[in-house]
Amino acid sequence: MNPEPDINKFRELLITRRNSLEAAHDLAQSSIEPVELDQTRFGRLSRMDALQAQAMHQEGVRRSELELSRIDNALKRIKENDYGFCLYCDEKIATKRLEFDPAATLCIHCANLQEQQ
Repeated sequence: MNPEPDINKFRELLITRRNSLEAAHDLAQSSIEPVELDQTRFGRLSRMDALQAQAMHQEGVRRSELELSRIDNALKRIKENDYGFCLYCDEKIATKRLEFDPAATLCIHCANLQEQQ
């Protein structure tokens, strides 16, 4: 039997996660400044290292923005009383799944089906 999810607990988890991601996101934003082309200041290999580090930071920012969007959507579903229901089949998402990922939008069955496609 699947116990009813504690919406307030999940809301707090989502808000805490969002605050943490926003802080990390702000810090990472400063690391994706354009790399200068002045090779008199940096050697070619140093510039390549800087470009690689910049690309890694950009990917980190992209992932945090995606996660922030998932969290905001979950908080919106809480406000609209749609939280905890699968977006595909409209069945309840297992509480254990929500505990693992409070921003989950699919039940485990639909998530597995989507992975197979």
